[in-house]
Amino acid sequence: MSSKFGHVVITSSCIFCRSALSYAFVNKKPIVPGHVLIASDREARRFQDLTPEEVSDLFKLVHRISPVIEKVFSASALTIAIQDGKDAGQTIEHVHVHLVPRKAGDPLQDDRIYEVLQTHEKKEDIKWRTDSEMEIEATMLKAYFEENDDEYQQ
Repeated sequence: MSSKFGHVVITSSCIFCRSALSYAFVNKKPIVPGHVLIASDREARRFQDLTPEEVSDLFKLVHRISPVIEKVFSASALTIAIQDGKDAGQTIEHVHVHLVPRKAGDPLQDDRIYEVLQTHEKKEDIKWRTDSEMEIEATMLKAYFEENDDEYQQ
């Protein structure tokens, strides 16, 4: 099942995990390998537009996905960020969480990640991935979640 993400349609092949009110998908233009997004099913433009139930569900999904992203991408830490509104760098008007795996010595040290998050989609030196590249990553990640999906859907 595909999902609407602001003005973009995220195909089911790019979605690797779902919960009752949210879904996680691979990023078309990640700033580092493993940079994924988690969004609410309902198209809410700003964080305060989410219901308390949607906030809870969104962060439960972030919590569920975090250790897998850290393990799969050999990270020692994560940056978990929301750009809430255009002036915060939000480019898609749909609440979503960036989950970015981090390592000692990565190029995003000293909080450069926030600058990069605000500008990375506009930079030409970061290439847009093909649908095929995204599908391969989503399929690999999906395998970590399929076994226990029933207990998290409730």
